[in-house]
Amino acid sequence: MKVAVMGAGAVGCYYGGMLARAGHEVVLIARPQHVEAIRRDGLRMETRSFDEPVRLAASSEPEAVQGADLVLFCVKSTDTESAGAQIRPLLSADALVLCLQNGVDNADRLRAVLPGTAVAAAVVYVATEMAGPGHVRHHGRGELVIEPAGHGNNSSQAVAQAFIAAGVPTELSDNVRGALWAKLILNCAYNAVSAIAQLPYGQTVQGVGIQDVMRDVVAECLAVAKAEGVQVQGDAHAAVEKLAASMPSQYSSTAQDLARGKRSEIDYLNGLIVKRGEALGVATPANRVLWALVKLLEGKAR
Repeated sequence: MKVAVMGAGAVGCYYGGMLARAGHEVVLIARPQHVEAIRRDGLRMETRSFDEPVRLAASSEPEAVQGADLVLFCVKSTDTESAGAQIRPLLSADALVLCLQNGVDNADRLRAVLPGTAVAAAVVYVATEMAGPGHVRHHGRGELVIEPAGHGNNSSQAVAQAFIAAGVPTELSDNVRGALWAKLILNCAYNAVSAIAQLPYGQTVQGVGIQDVMRDVVAECLAVAKAEGVQVQGDAHAAVEKLAASMPSQYSSTAQDLARGKRSEIDYLNGLIVKRGEALGVATPANRVLWALVKLLEGKAR
């Protein structure tokens, strides 16, 4: 496949790099400092099983999506509409756009911007970070859950097979909405706490009272999901308890954003739970406190 990664940060570089390593033609659309390093040295992929440079194309211009069979859409949730509008006139008629983003509504928002384009939501379970220009570090996991979309060689099924062949565990699901909510609950439990403390998951859960706070956050999220009519996949409380053990050294994306003085996606995580709770008459005090504190720190950083 010809693959373009729109918004190639840690997540986009990891999945784009895995596809490139498997022989697909990949271009990363990223910030200039990453583009320069990748063009010079390749993308350094530091994972648990290998550490090597991967040769692929890189650009800082959205025009690089032209001709792509598959677009991995990895921009921040705050930029979904604007980035979608940038690539809209450039997409091939049969391209599949796969949303590899945090939050539960990005695919719906993107479909509104890209009418007539096949857009598929995906749930991403991976711990990654950009360790430097053109250097992605993988801390663990990497599974994808994708909803059916598209046709033929550019269908979700074909894309899933390509990911599996590239060493990325991938499955198709008719209940991606439920899986996205399950991921959202994990993010609501961990992201803000990791960001406020600037600590990795393994250390945050050892804080006095933190696991009780996380249980309160999860309970509120489940109450909002139930009011929304969402069937959340799996046992959310058990998943939250297990996450720190599977990614003990991982800092949340929100923590990484705050450390770099960048705007985070907190409005689409705990903030979304607060907003939907207000609309549905569900109290969300724990989520509200975490959301408000992260917003305060964002303002301080700016």
